[in-house]
Amino acid sequence: MTVTAPIPPRTRLLSPAYAATTIGMFALCASVAFEATAVTTVMPTVADRLDGVGLYALSFAAPLASGVVGMVASGAWSDRRGPVAPLTVALALFAFGLVVCGTAPSMEVLVAGRVLQGLGGGALTVGLYVVVGLVFPATLQPAVFASFAAAWVLPSLFGPALAAYVAHALGWRWVFLGAVVLVVAAAALVAPALRHLAPPTGGAPAPRGRMAWAVVAAAAVLALGSVPLAVVVVLLALSRLVPAGTLTGRRGLPAVIGTRGLMSAAFFCSEAYIVFVLQERWGLSPGTAGLALTAVGVTWATASQVQSRLGERVSDVAAMRWGSALLLLGTAGFALAVWSHPVWPLVMASYVVSGAGMGFGYPRTSVAMLAASDDADRGFNSSALSIADSLGAALALAVAGVVFAAAERADADPFVAVTVLATVVAALGLLVAARTERPGGYRTTS
Repeated sequence: MTVTAPIPPRTRLLSPAYAATTIGMFALCASVAFEATAVTTVMPTVADRLDGVGLYALSFAAPLASGVVGMVASGAWSDRRGPVAPLTVALALFAFGLVVCGTAPSMEVLVAGRVLQGLGGGALTVGLYVVVGLVFPATLQPAVFASFAAAWVLPSLFGPALAAYVAHALGWRWVFLGAVVLVVAAAALVAPALRHLAPPTGGAPAPRGRMAWAVVAAAAVLALGSVPLAVVVVLLALSRLVPAGTLTGRRGLPAVIGTRGLMSAAFFCSEAYIVFVLQERWGLSPGTAGLALTAVGVTWATASQVQSRLGERVSDVAAMRWGSALLLLGTAGFALAVWSHPVWPLVMASYVVSGAGMGFGYPRTSVAMLAASDDADRGFNSSALSIADSLGAALALAVAGVVFAAAERADADPFVAVTVLATVVAALGLLVAARTERPGGYRTTS
């Protein structure tokens, strides 16, 4: 009689060994994502209550800029000591930033809290990626990253409405303070897995020059409102953190990274003002205006799935070009709608088109970057892509704040001014996307 060995059960994300960690990491990502969509919904109310419209754009730019410092610091720290300490500090900074924002007596203090949130959020993202590599087997890692993506999409479905309800029933401060509870609960689920992680046996020294340039870039973004020439410092620092030729759109990998930065800059510049303009110009409630964020979350996810299913039938270069073109169409439509003052659904529709462009082209910048990288530069290029993403959006938002204030002083329409700025940036993105084709093509990546 032949005895057949039992087939081991298939390992899953929610298997007993990984369930708590999976749920905790998903909850952490969802908490950060919920906070982002919630803040976008209530920030016009916050700026009005704290008499801080002049710092409105900086409240969005600040966490993106400081997040770059958190990313660089957490990456180096994790390589040297493992992810436990960086994750612990990241969670503490993020939670403390939420408390500072929730208790802020002025817009200046709130922006300071947003800086702390950014430091923690940037470090948290890197720390979670390191944990994935250490805790989960290679066969489960794609599913983990897919869950991270879902964790960012789901809050867009209910986050704006919930934030509007909390702000109405309890006050806007509880949008920040309530998120602290979610972060603490999620951290408690992840903690058991972290206790079993052994520190690495060695690691490269912390890149002090890279860290210094990240700090300089973040500080320059924060100073841009009062020192417009700080934009030069931001660009100088950015040039030290990305491959040579990125700022000039050199063909190939530099253009890919430049496309990522410009797409983020154009889209998030529009996103920061979509709820604001719908409330200010059309008199919508925060909950109704927040529907734009819900719609764009669904559209972004749908377009991302479409490009994924098309696979190699649409090349990375074509996807980046089409995505950039849709983004330009959406931002131009947004600017035109704000200028011509039609019915508000047309404003939302234009913004949704921009989201479709991001969903279709944005993921392929990561694929193209990996295809142009090898073992010697994959880490640097991956970091450069994230830095261009965050700093591009932060710089655009900081400049938008300056443009908004200048338009108000000149008795011009400030919303038209910032949406035109977003359109110009999107146009630059399309021009750079046209240069993403690499001599010899891109390697096929698995």
